[in-house]
Amino acid sequence: MNASGSIAKKGRWAGVLFFCALIVSAMAAKEDVQSLRRTARAFTEVAKQAVPAVVAVQCESIISGSSGFSGSPFDDDFFERFFGPRFRSMPPQEQKRIGQGSGFIITEDGYVLTNHHVVADADKITILTNDGGKYENVQLIGSDEKADIAVLKIADVKGLPTVQLGDSDLLEIGEWVIAVGNPFGLTETVTVGVVSAKGRKLHSDGSDVYEDFIQTDAAINPGNSGGPLLNIDGQVVGINAAIITGDRGYMGIGMAVPINIARSISDQLISTGKVVRGYAGINLQDLNEDIAKALDLKIRRGAIITSVEKDSPAERAGLKDQDIITKINGRTIQSAQDAKNAIGLTPPGTDLKILIINKEGQEKVITLTTGTRPIEEELIQKLGIRIKNSEDKEGVVITEVKSGSDVSRALRPGMVILSINRVPVKTVKQFIEVLKRAEDQGRGQVALLVQNDPYPPIWITLPLKK
Repeated sequence: MNASGSIAKKGRWAGVLFFCALIVSAMAAKEDVQSLRRTARAFTEVAKQAVPAVVAVQCESIISGSSGFSGSPFDDDFFERFFGPRFRSMPPQEQKRIGQGSGFIITEDGYVLTNHHVVADADKITILTNDGGKYENVQLIGSDEKADIAVLKIADVKGLPTVQLGDSDLLEIGEWVIAVGNPFGLTETVTVGVVSAKGRKLHSDGSDVYEDFIQTDAAINPGNSGGPLLNIDGQVVGINAAIITGDRGYMGIGMAVPINIARSISDQLISTGKVVRGYAGINLQDLNEDIAKALDLKIRRGAIITSVEKDSPAERAGLKDQDIITKINGRTIQSAQDAKNAIGLTPPGTDLKILIINKEGQEKVITLTTGTRPIEEELIQKLGIRIKNSEDKEGVVITEVKSGSDVSRALRPGMVILSINRVPVKTVKQFIEVLKRAEDQGRGQVALLVQNDPYPPIWITLPLKK
């Protein structure tokens, strides 16, 4: 074969290969389009299943307000003497404040899950359903501020559409999720994103909350709170609860309460109307990189026990300060909050298998039976603080202050409370007795005389939560 024939043959083969490449490329493009269409249909199916069960939660609160003329110059006695009392400002009047969030129906007879902060302080709750229904006979079954979960009940209904609850522990980072709710009052809003992270915390370790947020970039805006976060199978895996933003608008970071936490709380609220948490009697701190290096540890994450309360379930189980908790019931513990969730979200009387590394570096499995938090500590939490007896000073020492609260602006751990409502307190027991007395008298606040060395004592008033 001459050179020109060889070139022609190679040219024909090149043409065939190019044609084949075009066919393969077209087939791949067609498959990509079909794949996208399948994904889009999946989102559509999830929306069709979930939207009928997602509700708008309207909350009406009665607040004290003024007539709008407070501080008017006509309040002066001069005008009343010459022109009569009509020039006086109107007395303060009650006003209605309307807020709105989202929720979702979990039983055909009308149980609804939402966030605590959606219904907090509401005097009247109204639920609007997707089919145009309006229910004003809505009962607040129970609400838990620490986990931000509330359960509502629509009275005298049956056959309502519901959503299926999934397993948030099975979620993986990068997995598709769909948020449904009523942002800015816009009903039936569906947004799509992925799980950006798991196990997010928004408060410090010392805060009195139970959180393990799912982070997502599915758009969550004001009004979405309480709505469901669903997986691609249409199962609820979280309750939309918070956004991280500088202007209350969507910035790509939304937080949802895992449905496993919500289920644990809601089950208790529905059965008893209240939440009783497991109690161990330990104080914890995060194990981080710096502490791990300083202590020459092989692990880099966990929860260090900093102290064990006397006669507590932890002491009876054999836990000691400096023990490092790495697993509870087989679940890896990476922070103090993880350990707190694992203990607090189990009912009292539950046996927990706790894997620790003691200060000698040995691994041990300890069985701890959770107890009930002492009534004294619950009462102290009405002020947002925890205290202990002082060993070398008059008064009681503040050991913990609720993060982000009004209390945190005035009090700090280490401060000493000398008296409460002018009654000297030298022990926690005395403090509790005086606090109970104030509560029985129906007082809305208490006055503490607080010493913060090296400064002179000062009086601080704090609201007394019911």
